[in-house]
Order: sequence, then C-alpha cells, then structure tokens
Amino acid sequence: MANNTGLRKASKAKQDEFYTQLSDIEKELKHHKDFFRGKTVFCNCDDPENSNFWKFFELNFEHLGFKKLIATHFEIDKPSYKLELTTDITGDGKIDKADIVRTPLMQNGDFRSPECIEILKEADVVVTNPPFSLFREYMAQLMEYNKKFLILGNLNAIIYKEIFPLFLNNKIWLGSSIHSGDREFRVPENYIVHSTSKRVDENGVQYVRVSGVRWFTNLDYKERHEDLILYKVYKENEYPKYDNYNAINVDITKDIPIDYNDVMGVPITFMDKFNPEQFELLGIMNTGEKNEGIRYEGTPHGRPLVNGVEKYLRILIINKKVLK
Repeated sequence: MANNTGLRKASKAKQDEFYTQLSDIEKELKHHKDFFRGKTVFCNCDDPENSNFWKFFELNFEHLGFKKLIATHFEIDKPSYKLELTTDITGDGKIDKADIVRTPLMQNGDFRSPECIEILKEADVVVTNPPFSLFREYMAQLMEYNKKFLILGNLNAIIYKEIFPLFLNNKIWLGSSIHSGDREFRVPENYIVHSTSKRVDENGVQYVRVSGVRWFTNLDYKERHEDLILYKVYKENEYPKYDNYNAINVDITKDIPIDYNDVMGVPITFMDKFNPEQFELLGIMNTGEKNEGIRYEGTPHGRPLVNGVEKYLRILIINKKVLK
C-alpha cells in the first residue's frame, strides 16, 4: 500500500494483535442473529486462520444465513491474502472448510488499503476486533462508507472528540453483552507482556486480560430500549452541584434520582444502560480537550469539581421521562 509505511510501523509497535475469545463473540452475536440473514460479512482486522471470528462464522454460516463471509489477513511488509466462504463448492450438501477459497492479495491486508476498501464496499456488515490504537481512524472509515458494524473497543473511546458526537446523534451505541470486568485476549507468543494479568496455558499460549472492553455497534437490539429502573428520590444534600457547572453530580448510575428534571453528570459506565427513549445525552465534563458536537450551551471544558474536589469525567444527561 502506498504512503502508509509510518502507519504500519506505528501499528506494529503498539502490539495491537489481540485475539478475541470465542465465548465473548457467542454472547454478543446471539442478540443479533436475525440481522445476518442474507448478509455479506467482512472481518477486515483478522488473521482468519487463527481468528475466533472466522471460526464462529464458519461454524454458523448456514445457521445465521450468511450470503458470504470474507476475512483479510494483515502482513506488515508483504502481500497478504483473503478467505471467502460463499456456497457449497464441493457439492457434498454442506458448507464447511472444503468450501473456503483462499485468494492472494496484491497489498498487505491493512484495512485502509484500496484493496480492502473495495471489499468493504461489497460488505453489508463488519464484525471484528480492530487495533485499539487506530480506533478513531477505523470508525471514521465505517462512517464514511455507511457500514453496519459490530466491533470491539475500549470504553474510553466514547469520549474521543471524533466518537462522542456519534453517540450524541444516536448513530452508534454500546453492545449488549459486556458491561463490566476484564476480557481475556490471546496474544502472539513473541509479545513481551509485563503484566500481572498475563497467563500462559499448558500449550504455551499467552493470554492477557484487558479492562474496559466494550462492543461498539449500530445494530439495534431490544435490550437497549428497556428503561433503567430507578428507585432513589432526589435530595439536595445527597446530590451536590458542581462548583463549575449547573448540574448535579451522580457517582453511580443506579443512584440517578427518579424525579430529577434537570441536568445530571453521570459516570461513563452509564452508557452501558443508556436508553435513548429514557435519557438524552447533552455533553461531557470533560477530558480537557474540546469535544465537538456537545449540545448543551456552556458545557465546561475542565474536569468537574465538587467542593473543590476533582471528579473523573462525567457525561451530562437529562431524564426525558421526568420532563413529560
């Protein structure tokens, strides 16, 4: 691929090759299984011969009713290949490994390469685990080509100035199956991992646990339209206002008051429970950088303060149902 040598080196240096566990894929896909019928699915950040995305989709190709499954493999500095699964080529009455077609690529399989972009145009939906370090660029590409997607990312990506406006405008949201805890990923054996979260199994395969992982998607599912059940009543002494902004502070999502009809600041994990019919997103109190797409006039660009104590960033919301 032309003119991307620096990007390739950066991606390599950041050790972004993390293989998603099959169980995490299964838990999320069950919420979207009806969507995939008749669709062309593209896994464009995979090593398909090792990827659990490919394994899951290959095993469930007929059950999910795919039209086609495509995966591209990334090589740092040489041409790569793609795998495709479409029909029962062998005529044995089933779709399996014998029907997989491997085709050389002219370029290296980077999702930004012209060759992979042409495959992306053909696809109906993208499902993969993109490099976290390239998440902004990856998401921008999905938006540019108006693609449906189900991808893994870090929870803190929500607050990126390129990403938060997509949440504000209900163009993307978090998936259904991961709301807390760490997730374990297999990593190549040549990775040097200095972490207590590392483990090596009996076959010498290396794993690391990563915190704050979430599914990001624009595939709808019924659970995200269910109201968050609230039980606390607003009391002024329990919900102090920010020193630098006219909104109350809520430290824990479940403590959002059931009867408060003005602006509230909630932790980023609120997004796990966000129902767009129940709440409206207004902005962020903040990471220090100016966020584009903030709706609420006068949203501060410093971190929230309560009685002189700095809080971690807060997402500003209003309960739409209290207003009615």
